[in-house]
Amino acid sequence: MELRHLRYFEALGNTLNFTRAAEQLHIAQPPLSRQIRQLEEELGAELIDRGARPLALTKAGVFFLEQCSQLLARVEEVKEATHRISTGGKRWFGIGFVPSALYGFLPELIRGFRQANEEVEVVLSEMTTIQQAEALKAGRIDAGFGRLPLDDPQLVGEVITHEPLVAALPLLHRLLKEKRITLAMLASEPFILYPARPRPSYADQVLQHFRARGLGLSTVIDANEMQTAIGLVAAGIGVTLVPGSVQRLRRDDISYRPLQEKDVGSPVIMNRRAGDDSPDLARLLAAARAHAPRGGRTARKG
Repeated sequence: MELRHLRYFEALGNTLNFTRAAEQLHIAQPPLSRQIRQLEEELGAELIDRGARPLALTKAGVFFLEQCSQLLARVEEVKEATHRISTGGKRWFGIGFVPSALYGFLPELIRGFRQANEEVEVVLSEMTTIQQAEALKAGRIDAGFGRLPLDDPQLVGEVITHEPLVAALPLLHRLLKEKRITLAMLASEPFILYPARPRPSYADQVLQHFRARGLGLSTVIDANEMQTAIGLVAAGIGVTLVPGSVQRLRRDDISYRPLQEKDVGSPVIMNRRAGDDSPDLARLLAAARAHAPRGGRTARKG
């Protein structure tokens, strides 16, 4: 599958007319029809209901059109950014982040960094901490905000802040009568653990908090993402632990409770390449230290 296939299908999907789509693409109609057929064969799905009058997309076609539009828009953004960087208009700076970091200080940090450094093209990528490590070493990003300590001599990690974990419970749950909840109480409940993969991850941090107190989870339900875990909590499937900043996600079908244990938390760690002394990175690090809540800030190599 090539980009031209996506462009051809986007034109056809938007016009629902082979003749008009061919005119927009400045090609003849027969080659366009052949390319769409080839695309359908490669996907193993019919995208166009050719028997409909007027022409219509199948359900698969509607889905694929939406994905095409998003992919092509992203390609255009990359092209424009690359051109600006190549002509000296902007410097490229990549930041990786785990999704849960977006509920804390990270959005304000990035907004302020972009406003103060308009000559920098900031590119954001959602990725796990382990993926951030590989992206840093490959040069695909310049800084990563994760929750997992990395043991790698090529990287330097700094704990920017340390968030307490809180229990997320469904409405009317019996534990809501407690002002503070213990890990032992949670261990006896069906527990939603995330992310299920890849590992190691935040899930292993959570498990370690239980193991350190000699506790095992009675029932574990795996979820791949935090939002999925919270949705399962809302459905009454189980309970989970989330970083305290996630309480900003206000839902009327979830209640949060602090823990009795004071030392149960998860760090937000800014990782970078060892020896990287770029001014942009230094400015981001200084801004992160200034924006982050106080407490727990330590630097370490590897």
